[in-house]
Amino acid sequence: MDLYRYIKDHTTPQGEALDWVERQTNIRTNHARMLSGAVQGRFLMMVTEMIRPKRILELGTFTGYSSICLASSLPVDGHLDTLEINDELEDLILEGFGRAGLSGKITLHIGDCKETLRRFNDTVQEDLLYDMVYMDANKREYPEYYDLVFGLVRPGGYILADNVLWDGKVYGDNVPGDRQTSGIARFNDIVAADPRVECVIVPMRDGLYLIRKK
Repeated sequence: MDLYRYIKDHTTPQGEALDWVERQTNIRTNHARMLSGAVQGRFLMMVTEMIRPKRILELGTFTGYSSICLASSLPVDGHLDTLEINDELEDLILEGFGRAGLSGKITLHIGDCKETLRRFNDTVQEDLLYDMVYMDANKREYPEYYDLVFGLVRPGGYILADNVLWDGKVYGDNVPGDRQTSGIARFNDIVAADPRVECVIVPMRDGLYLIRKK
């Protein structure tokens, strides 16, 4: 905790809209620890500014914190599509986008992530491929998400996957057999063995996999 507090104290503050989303997440949900937070949020902003994507796809909106971080770093003509299964969060998410002044740059898709991705694949056009994908949805399904998003990403584009260290469970002596841990461990192995990509795990928070499609 002391390390995180020190890093946060030496990181650019998150701004009013993100402050509001963080407060509302703590008040209105039971899973506030799922929030990206100020340090990872600023990291996502800066990575986005470096990659300079025009089109981003996000898997797992939650309350919209990371969506705002990603979309706020897009160019004027950029756009973010974000996928969330929990329709009870829709009002909170959309209000946060409005407070951040980003309603016109983000499209929220409510529904099952895999079903939405299959629909995207059915209608994909080469000139509308994504420059960047951020994965932070159901950990059990990371391997399936990877298969479904790969064809949606342009050559030279990036896939970022959150929580890939999973509290250290994936690299311990006795890896737990639960579906979430197994899903992440299998995803990590798939990516590392995939000759179509270059990749590195950044030990930020709970692990962020940075993957570049060749």
